[in-house]
Amino acid sequence: MTHPLLDLPPLSAARFASIEDRVARLLSTEQDVVIMQGEALLPLEGAIRGTAGPGTTALNVITGPYGQTFGDWLRDCGATVYDLAVPFHTAVTAEQVRQALAEHPEIDFVSLVHAEAATGNTNPVAEIGAVVREHGALFYLDAVASVGAEPVLPDAWGVDLCVIGPQKAMGGPAGVSAVSVSERAWARMAANPGAPRRSYLSLLDWKERWIDGGRKALLHAPAQLEMLALEACLERIEADGLEAVMARHRSAAAATRAGAVALGGGLEPYVYEASEAAPVATTLRAPSGVVAAELVARALECDPGVPLAAGGGALAKEMIRVNHYGAEATAEVVRAALAALGAALRESGADVDTEAARRAVAEVWG
Repeated sequence: MTHPLLDLPPLSAARFASIEDRVARLLSTEQDVVIMQGEALLPLEGAIRGTAGPGTTALNVITGPYGQTFGDWLRDCGATVYDLAVPFHTAVTAEQVRQALAEHPEIDFVSLVHAEAATGNTNPVAEIGAVVREHGALFYLDAVASVGAEPVLPDAWGVDLCVIGPQKAMGGPAGVSAVSVSERAWARMAANPGAPRRSYLSLLDWKERWIDGGRKALLHAPAQLEMLALEACLERIEADGLEAVMARHRSAAAATRAGAVALGGGLEPYVYEASEAAPVATTLRAPSGVVAAELVARALECDPGVPLAAGGGALAKEMIRVNHYGAEATAEVVRAALAALGAALRESGADVDTEAARRAVAEVWG
């Protein structure tokens, strides 16, 4: 028998374009939307390499690991880069961005991560966007982790390059991603002699050969299964309602934060202020003297199905991440994750109150 995922008819250009239109509606944008055939690192890097070069002066905001990566790409393009780094347990403020722009008025490019799933913080993009727009710089935003968990509004916020990926809060595939591109950003790319052309990284190829051609002929064979999965993901969000999907993520984050505090055992929210905590994932600080990665390993032995992970790199010693996104944004998943952490903490001799944690989760979900 033929497998149902094989021997499918080719994905037409019209259907590909219709999926792009659904992404545009999700973002409430009138900008061009390009769905790229790869994980979100593809448009994230492509957008920087398309718009930045030796004449670029960039403000690169670092609130987590991805901000560090963007600075590396910008420097590799020949840009002059000023980093604005804040502790990973907090968010950057619009006033900090304003001060950095005032100190370096030549800045013409600002890069920012909306929500950092790796560190659990989220940044006030609307306020920052107003500052960047007033300054006149091009605004590049990584909204991969935030889309589906909180509002992402490129047009309203003055974002020129907004990259999303469906694999987190949207609950979709990891093999495709999308970017909305403003007219200013297209003009910057067209004027950039170093912008990738005839390259998998090239957004200009999509502009010139796809968009300008009326979206009649695709550049290459699309990732068909991933495109169909993205289409199904968008259909599900439309059926549930975007606000309902975001509400589930807000509840999951609030319940995890409250439940962890009630659980005790030395667990604390990693992001100090709840208003700066991302809805897509909650990070917790491991108790003093406990290695986060070891605690997570014990918790996963108790329940291998819970969405727990230790922080990356040096953060593996102190940070626990509860990845309550997509299908995992439910009260049941939050309760199970806290129960597994409670069992692991109890094994290490900590005093925990799993019943209090369950009550805290119930109070948030109602």
